Amino acid sequence: MSEWKYKRVLLKVSGEALAGEAGRGLDFEVIDQVCDVIARCNKEGIQVGIVVGGGNFWRGLKDGKGMRERTRADHMGMLATTINCLALADILEQKGVDVRVQTAIEMRAMAEPYIRSRAIRHLEKGRVVIFGCGTGNPFFSTDTAAVLRAAEIDADVILLAKNVDGVYSADPQVDPNAVKYDTITYDDILAQHLQVMDSTATSLSMDNKIPVILFALKDPENILRVARGEKIGTIVKD
Repeated sequence: MSEWKYKRVLLKVSGEALAGEAGRGLDFEVIDQVCDVIARCNKEGIQVGIVVGGGNFWRGLKDGKGMRERTRADHMGMLATTINCLALADILEQKGVDVRVQTAIEMRAMAEPYIRSRAIRHLEKGRVVIFGCGTGNPFFSTDTAAVLRAAEIDADVILLAKNVDGVYSADPQVDPNAVKYDTITYDDILAQHLQVMDSTATSLSMDNKIPVILFALKDPENILRVARGEKIGTIVKD
């Protein structure tokens, strides 16, 4: 474990990243590559908790525009995250990893209800814990759920694996002059309204002094590199 900088990590994986180039649904080739890296981290003794988004199936705020009730649209998004959790769990188990899926909304036929002490015990026993259904409440993103779970399980760092390779001064797909930051503070993200995480997630990570490292999941090996302390993507801290 001497080469690893972090002992316990909370990995946030966006649903879109699991969809691969198709942008929707599940790309099991991508999932297999991601799970390979998670399995290697687990084998090395790193305790891994995972929060997964559901945007490859349903984004409550975006896809639910025709719905009258925002709460119902967000509940549909929570179900989408559970599909992704079960897919990750299945592939990890095929690789010999002991996995537990916990959901913030009870689905006892397919997952454990989220219980903090039980989640920590699973991690201490070397199991990967995958957290589904976000926070279990509407109006909160899965980024906020990732920060909440990281705080609850006393994670050393939040690894934010997305489709972008870091934090930029503007959208790099729109502005060719956008500058990538190696390090940035929570205050600067909030002040500049940068699209790293939503403001609730950013404030929560700032209040709990949990560093966030944002990097691209396009190369899943980045998860290992970040866990070793290599300078990949952008680190957000005080």
